[in-house]
Amino acid sequence: MKGSILTLFIIVLTALLGFSQPLVKVSGIVTDKYDKALPNVTISVLNQRESTLSDNEGKYTIYSRQTDFYIKYTLLGYHSTMIHFKEQNAGRVEKNVKMEVDINELEQVTITNKLNQLSNSNTINIKDIGNLPSATGNFERILKTLPGVSTNNELSSQYSVRGGNFDENLIYVNDIEIHRPILIRNAQQEGISFINADFLSRIKFSAGGFDSRYGDKLSSVVDAKYEKPDSSQISSNLGLLGANMTLKSVDNNNFYLLGLRYKNALSLLQTQDIKGIYKPNFGDVQFFFQKEVNSKLYLGFLGNLNLGQFLLEPTNRETIFGTLENQMRLKIDYLGKEIDKYTSYGGAFTTTFSPRNDFYIKWINSYFETREREHFDVEGAYIFSQVVPNFTTIGNKVISVNRGIGAYLQHARNQLNSRYLSSELKIEKILNNHQFSFGLRVENSSFKDYLNEYHLIDSAGYILPYQGKQFNLEQTIKVQNNLEINTFTTYIQDSYSLTKYADLQVGVRANFNTLTQKIMMSPRLLLAYRPPSDNKIYRFSAGIYQQAPSYRTIRTYDGELFKAQKSQRSYNFSSSLDYAFDGLGTRLKFSSEAYFKYADKLIPYVVNNVRINYLADQIAKGRTVGLDLGIGGEFVKDLLSHFRISFMYADQDIKGDYYINKNSNGTTNIVYPGYLKRPTDQRINFSAFFQDRLIKGESYKVHLNLLYGTRLPVSAPFGERYSDDFYIPAYKRVDIGFSKDFLDDQLTRKPRLLNKYFNSFKAYVEVFNLLDIQNTVSYLWIKDIQNTQFAVPNYLTGRQINFKIILNLKNPK
Repeated sequence: MKGSILTLFIIVLTALLGFSQPLVKVSGIVTDKYDKALPNVTISVLNQRESTLSDNEGKYTIYSRQTDFYIKYTLLGYHSTMIHFKEQNAGRVEKNVKMEVDINELEQVTITNKLNQLSNSNTINIKDIGNLPSATGNFERILKTLPGVSTNNELSSQYSVRGGNFDENLIYVNDIEIHRPILIRNAQQEGISFINADFLSRIKFSAGGFDSRYGDKLSSVVDAKYEKPDSSQISSNLGLLGANMTLKSVDNNNFYLLGLRYKNALSLLQTQDIKGIYKPNFGDVQFFFQKEVNSKLYLGFLGNLNLGQFLLEPTNRETIFGTLENQMRLKIDYLGKEIDKYTSYGGAFTTTFSPRNDFYIKWINSYFETREREHFDVEGAYIFSQVVPNFTTIGNKVISVNRGIGAYLQHARNQLNSRYLSSELKIEKILNNHQFSFGLRVENSSFKDYLNEYHLIDSAGYILPYQGKQFNLEQTIKVQNNLEINTFTTYIQDSYSLTKYADLQVGVRANFNTLTQKIMMSPRLLLAYRPPSDNKIYRFSAGIYQQAPSYRTIRTYDGELFKAQKSQRSYNFSSSLDYAFDGLGTRLKFSSEAYFKYADKLIPYVVNNVRINYLADQIAKGRTVGLDLGIGGEFVKDLLSHFRISFMYADQDIKGDYYINKNSNGTTNIVYPGYLKRPTDQRINFSAFFQDRLIKGESYKVHLNLLYGTRLPVSAPFGERYSDDFYIPAYKRVDIGFSKDFLDDQLTRKPRLLNKYFNSFKAYVEVFNLLDIQNTVSYLWIKDIQNTQFAVPNYLTGRQINFKIILNLKNPK
């Protein structure tokens, strides 16, 4: 039934395509004075809110609903160009544009433009972020719709990329590396992520094959930029799950961005099986300032304060699972509460000097600190029973057969302080056909960790969630750790134009840290080719990617530190094709990438909800192979939609892994299992973000987000070894949003009061988990009185309605 509803729903949405065609279609190519194509040029129709970006060949298409209009062309490093169009009739117009370099504005140096053209990354459409219906409200929700990204948890901002785990992803904001908390166990404890979507001017994401300028992680890079806005403005987002406000102020030489954010997902968390008093409160203050000292020197500061507290006083839980023929029920009554507190603060000062438009130096100094506290005392009494429908009686009453009864107590007083102090120098220089990049970074990271927790379990055999093969399953952990790591990194890279249509990028990173006392070398290569006759770009990348041990990876389950751990290392290869073409009445972009990764050094781990538990003293080798496919375009004018599907296989072979097999004749033999599926081995991922206009009015829009990921392997606890013989079911989710733009440019009549005080005023109604699918994030493992083990699913959130308003005030005087 649910599948039929979804099919009908998508058919209806698809049938709405094609309405509201524009009057004038303007197409052309944007180039520099040397006739070299300029990608990522922002093209906008003034006073109509029509905008687009030029593709990698500089080509663009944009529409106007009027015959007399202006189009503005802007790009980092070039003077803005304004062109007046005055057409007699509706139709098509060809307009090629040449842009001149702006040598006086530091933010728009030509270096940035060249790096954008030779990059194994995707540029994210910032406008999509606000329209995408999502339970978290964080920026990372848009990443989960991209090729190569896997997810199975709508409450979390964490994501897995091409078989990697959450810890293998890099995040940069204005070249500043961002770190995430360590102690978080459950996604409901997560607060507000660092990136403020309202500050973004542009952002790129690479799912692999990223260049040497980026740090030492195995999987992916997010590169976000906060830059000078077009004008001063005040905007706000108010909803049932939180609120935020952004102030942008611009004058001739300076600008600043100030953002306040608040998140409270109380109504969403109450749809879970565990009932009780939830008090999730998370807040964030972020500030970015930049001053132009002169035309060659800029000073900047980025500051952030993030506060979060999660309180839960559980009262009861009832979970029904199994099949219709064999239905089981777990009921738990709770006493006690959990209080988790997270505080992050810090900032970064940047100094950028550019004596010429082909040369600049950037010096970054940053300090960030995170304080995490876990306090909980929770007692639970449970009854585990089998539910048997009795169809022989009126009313179909059920018979409950008791399978187990017991109680448990969980206690923790854990706290962790993490500090990161770094200084980094970055240099970019263009010399003839070469662009050289050089960087040097020094970082000091320190950790003070105090673990004090225990679990008392009754004799009925209540079992904690999956802990993995090699963990010490004692019920008491009391450890105090102090660790300091100094890390020195450097890189050098050359981006070289082989011909007019081919570019080569080669680079190498070197890393030394005081924990391993080893030097890591990571050479990387990227080759891009653009045929002159069509709209295609071919790319090939190869490189060695290494990730040094961190406090997270060396801490064992019992809290001890395994300091002899080696760096992880992966050999990555990928080949991709991007193709832009006209079809279905619009400009479409098709992207594809095939990749293979072989890791000769991996630290195996298991995942429980969003906490990664490393088997710190073990080493494995692994293989990942996959194919990412995606297509997107404006199927409906001014509304971008995209679809992607990813296929992947990821496995690992843990060194020295074996088990004793007992034969039927009473003899035993040693079995070496070899390669087993990795915890992130999600074979197929599909996502669709579709936007359309409703029939009754073009200011009414619908935004559909569909996610599907196949099952994930897990292992039952108390096994003699790591195994992959159990699965979390496939993740299926549909979120939908409906919006009304009260000040849409296409409206002939607008509310007078709103038009007087606001530039835009949009209202959204969103339905999360439209089909009310019970997705599983992890398992609770119990045994009955016959010592038979059962996996009780921990379900994620149910259907929930959200309402929000996004508004932008008129330019403050």
